Amino acid sequence: MNPAVLKRFIIYLAIATFAMFSVWTIREVWVDRPPGDYYVEEGGLRLQDKLYDQALEAFDNALREQPDHRGALMGRAIAFMQSDRPAEAEAEFTYLIKYLEANVQDDDRTGIGALAAAYGNRGILHDRMGRHEKALADYKRALRIDFSSVEGPGVVDRILYSVQPATIEKRAHYIQDQLKLPPEQRVLKNAEIDAKQRMHKP
Repeated sequence: MNPAVLKRFIIYLAIATFAMFSVWTIREVWVDRPPGDYYVEEGGLRLQDKLYDQALEAFDNALREQPDHRGALMGRAIAFMQSDRPAEAEAEFTYLIKYLEANVQDDDRTGIGALAAAYGNRGILHDRMGRHEKALADYKRALRIDFSSVEGPGVVDRILYSVQPATIEKRAHYIQDQLKLPPEQRVLKNAEIDAKQRMHKP
């Protein structure tokens, strides 16, 4: 075979492969994505940057594309909570919990994880507001629904990033022990430890 022809064939094949891969990637990322997912991802990035109004706008866009998108509802609740709007956060978490309890099937692991996370996050909200009995009830419910979804970062994250947040399980045990004490002996708030408690997303 002529080497020039072979070289040209290889180049054309490489170009065709790259083109097909690009088409497949665009289709996977943009065309075949469930409605609302792009905006939920955008909202998550805005949450990380503490741009809460922009995060809410992105989550609202997701809900316009897909009403009751559980990622968008969770994102809105967290944005409200992090921007010190506890009443709106509680309403959003409660709506999400009721929606998931009515719609999640037993084989929907992501949905079950989202339900556990919603209970866990609402527990954190109650905790911050000083409603410790309600927080404990939500923590216990989250752990019963799906322990793995709310147990905290994995071993790799802990080693690489020294992430040691107060997990829901530890906090639930702590609150339970404190509530057994007389009211004047209870220590239910610690600003340094409480600040390390992280939100949970499905």
